[in-house]
Amino acid sequence: MTGNHIILLNEVLSMPEHAPLFTQRDAAFTLDRIETFILRYPLREPVRTSFGVMHSRPALLVRVTDHHGATGWGEAWCNFPACGAEHRQRLIDDVYAPLLRHRAFEHPAMLFEQASRQTTVLAIQSGEPGPMSQALAAIDMAVWDMCARRSHQPLWRYLNGHRDRIPVYASGLNPTGSDALVEEKRQAGYQAFKLKVGFGHDQDLQTVSHIRSLIGEQSLLMLDANQAWTFDDALTMAEQLATWRPEWLEEPMRADTPLARWRQLAEHSPIPLAGGENLTGTEAFNNAMDCWLKIVQPDTAKWGGVSGVMQLIPDIQRRGLRYCPHYLGAGIGLLVSAHLLAASGGDGMLEIDANPNPLREWLCGPLARLQAGHAQLGDAPGIGITPDIEQLQRQLPH
Repeated sequence: MTGNHIILLNEVLSMPEHAPLFTQRDAAFTLDRIETFILRYPLREPVRTSFGVMHSRPALLVRVTDHHGATGWGEAWCNFPACGAEHRQRLIDDVYAPLLRHRAFEHPAMLFEQASRQTTVLAIQSGEPGPMSQALAAIDMAVWDMCARRSHQPLWRYLNGHRDRIPVYASGLNPTGSDALVEEKRQAGYQAFKLKVGFGHDQDLQTVSHIRSLIGEQSLLMLDANQAWTFDDALTMAEQLATWRPEWLEEPMRADTPLARWRQLAEHSPIPLAGGENLTGTEAFNNAMDCWLKIVQPDTAKWGGVSGVMQLIPDIQRRGLRYCPHYLGAGIGLLVSAHLLAASGGDGMLEIDANPNPLREWLCGPLARLQAGHAQLGDAPGIGITPDIEQLQRQLPH
């Protein structure tokens, strides 16, 4: 699930060339409970990508409780397929919870390493390394949140960060109907926007030209093809889309395209290439960074949680690359991503989906308030919010 070299966090911190993101020594815990909660909000306007349509916004939240009663929250990626939330819930309830309850761990990274190692063969045998990674990522997030809350520190500071102010961008702009959404987000303080492409050559060029004129020359523009193109198409589109000066071109080809092809595209593309949401494990990320990847976008809810992604950040920084976490879900995972980005201290931006999603809006805390394209996380313990599941369930349409 994590490549062929899982690294314990204390080993990473012993390497002098790595920035010590985590320096707390009071992180030991034993979990008594691991609970899961599914929330689903139906959409009036479906979210469309080049590979599928979302008719509802799901969220699978995880709450962990240690033997002293301290709690923490995490979230698993579960956007696709439509039954994804229920499936990951069963993996947590039936596989991970029995494995992890009533066991002592020195720190969250030890839980992540041991659970990864003990379930690797099961993930291979069942053909489900992705869903199992997503399920474990949620537990890992929750444990880090719990440990930060116990220490009465915000997660960004618990991870040894020195700032809580981070730049953000509005993502998920669709090829049609985005004019009002762009204006709404500009009024809300956004100064950077990511547009979906991959809907046909002429339409893509027309849409990018229109969005660039809409946001103006001073705003940042990013493009996401969602794996839509062949190599030839990606090279042609990159050359033509460069006219509008995008910061990056995200996933222009399938994530499983051979590295040699990715290298070839990176060498010829006038636009820096971004990706990572569909990579799993440190080995895959390091291979991509050595070969083609310039903007590195791990998704804490898809693989790694805090423990796995934190292992990558020194490698990203050592190569002079940019860490910009990917995220598309509810507010809990978004807050975890924000705190990890703040702790990293780099020049990355946080992705915040621009499309309506009450499960994000109700749970994103300070990320709902921007100033000049930035959010400030504050000093509340952990990720800063505690979901009220019963209240959230009452708010859902029936």
